[in-house]
Amino acid sequence: MSKRDYYEVLGVERSASQEEVKKAYRKLAFKYHPDKNPGDKEAEEHFKEVVEAYEVLSDPQRRAAYDQFGHAGVGAGAGAGAGGPFGGFGEGFDLSDALRAFMRDFGGFDLGDLFGGGGGGRGRGGARVRKGRDLQARVELTLEEIAHGVEKQIRVNKLVRCHTCGGSGAAQGSGKTTCDVCQGSGQIRHVQRSLLGQFINVSECHKCGGEGVIVERPCGDCRGTGTVRGSETVKVRIPAGASSGNYINVHGSGDAGERGAPPGELYVVIAEAEHRLFERHGNDVLVDVPLTYAQLALGTKLEVPTLDGKVLLKVPAGTPSHKVFRLKGKGIPRLNAYGRGDELVRVVAWVPDRVNRQEAELLKELDKSLAGRVPRLD
Repeated sequence: MSKRDYYEVLGVERSASQEEVKKAYRKLAFKYHPDKNPGDKEAEEHFKEVVEAYEVLSDPQRRAAYDQFGHAGVGAGAGAGAGGPFGGFGEGFDLSDALRAFMRDFGGFDLGDLFGGGGGGRGRGGARVRKGRDLQARVELTLEEIAHGVEKQIRVNKLVRCHTCGGSGAAQGSGKTTCDVCQGSGQIRHVQRSLLGQFINVSECHKCGGEGVIVERPCGDCRGTGTVRGSETVKVRIPAGASSGNYINVHGSGDAGERGAPPGELYVVIAEAEHRLFERHGNDVLVDVPLTYAQLALGTKLEVPTLDGKVLLKVPAGTPSHKVFRLKGKGIPRLNAYGRGDELVRVVAWVPDRVNRQEAELLKELDKSLAGRVPRLD
């Protein structure tokens, strides 16, 4: 086992709360779990390392000993007994120990649900169910679509069920037989005895790949997988108030599962297109409206754009440039809640890039008239 600093392993500060430690552990343990990374030895080592770090830092006594003495305070030689008073690990901490610790903390969950497919789960009798892979699609929305909600159609390239064999993976006239090695369980048990007692090691059946059944004659079109390359058009209803990074889970629209297993999920991730007028600030939107000096000085009424159409805005006389007016309820709806944000209208003095002779003379006269009224800085 690697002996990196436990806080470094979990990616938390030494002052991290127990909730922060648990959150970091959960994220990393699911990321490196062997069921999600079959055959990946590097991920397996990371998993053991993460579990070992959490076993220490989640226990106040062990954590205090580690903070004071480092690995020596929680190792196999720390204190009395095997593993010391704080239950250290030593070199005997292996994958089976890590898995037992993980299941002790999260054994109430369905790992297939937690991992979102990909590696599959276990069916009746322990046989592996090769659930379809989860997929991700991106959809770009305008602010108007976000403000009102929208239904989108998305074309998804994916694995679909083979029509030739109906997804079974077996050629016509053929079928599936129970694996004669694991007797349909998909698992093989090895019993080992030692001075510490009896240990049972459960591994995937090498003949059926953990499925518990064997296809007699594979389908020629899908080569026995039950899936082929295809595409599907998916309708997605996106509620008002969504933001970039939000996603919609379209259940069962991911890759088809092998040989009749359940399909994966489709996660539709929302991206917000840049708007030519509005800037979004949470549930509020901001728009800059250019006005002439005369309009700001004398006051005016004008139509300003909103996400619902134009509305009339009254600008009083003597309004300074960059003054912000608030239009209540003209912003973005609150996602899955009542009410809307506001629209912020910022009036900005417009300066022409060039003027003609008559305009220049008028501006000079105005400047002379106002020169004495400009506030002094001293």
